[in-house]
Amino acid sequence: MARVAQLQGRQERNFTGLNTKPKGILTFVSAVIVFLAKILGVILLWQGFTLIVHSIFIPTPIQVWTTFWRLTLKGDVQGYTLPFEAWTSLMRVLRGFALAIIVGIPVGILFGLSNRTYQWTKFLVEPIRFIPPLAWVPLVIIFLHGESRYTFIIWIGAVFPIIYTTMSGVKVLDNNLWEVGRVLGASKWQLVTKIAIPAALPHMFSGARLGLGIGWACIVAAEMVGGGNGGLGSLILNYGQLLQIDAVVASMIVIGMLGYALNEIFVIAEKKLFPWQKDVKF
Repeated sequence: MARVAQLQGRQERNFTGLNTKPKGILTFVSAVIVFLAKILGVILLWQGFTLIVHSIFIPTPIQVWTTFWRLTLKGDVQGYTLPFEAWTSLMRVLRGFALAIIVGIPVGILFGLSNRTYQWTKFLVEPIRFIPPLAWVPLVIIFLHGESRYTFIIWIGAVFPIIYTTMSGVKVLDNNLWEVGRVLGASKWQLVTKIAIPAALPHMFSGARLGLGIGWACIVAAEMVGGGNGGLGSLILNYGQLLQIDAVVASMIVIGMLGYALNEIFVIAEKKLFPWQKDVKF
């Protein structure tokens, strides 16, 4: 009888697996169809708008698509291809973002654990936080050189969301967890590394995602006004001066899609690492 029950259980599991696979495939296919329908709807609205306005400064979707492939395969006026420009901007963002992580998380933990430290530095940190990253561009051009200019602008834009979300994650930690750690004889270092940091990880991740988004927006603007070779911002500036709006729009679409992809990578990773965070949807 036990053998029969085991065989029945295996059959039920196999049957259930066969049922779930088609559902998963159908869900994926339907999501792809809905996504393509949205893109098609935007393209139709765009095409209709160009027919109504009929301006040389508003390119059609076909013109933008043609220019996109021309920039991808042949390059721009400086000989740089669109993938190279995108890769250049992405690497600049990741360098500044990595520096923001290295600085922002320890500072955020320190502010969360020591309110006195935060209060002592608040008069300096808060005013700097409200200065727009692009306001630093003139000073950066004067005092920094090469890629360090972009690294600083990305860092100054991304570091503060990381600091304050990390600090918030540490501050909202349940006091019972601290008490349990102390009762079990944990040292201060163990309280921080074994309780505070793991509990604040979702907040750190959210701050990093927000900081990366701000950094991505900053690098494009910095490349437009900061000079240098390569980058999507420089590409937009060069073609804007030539009044080739189709190339400008193509570059803008690449910027938006790359930013969207970076955000989605963070969202997927956040759902996998912190499955209890059910509200991670954007």
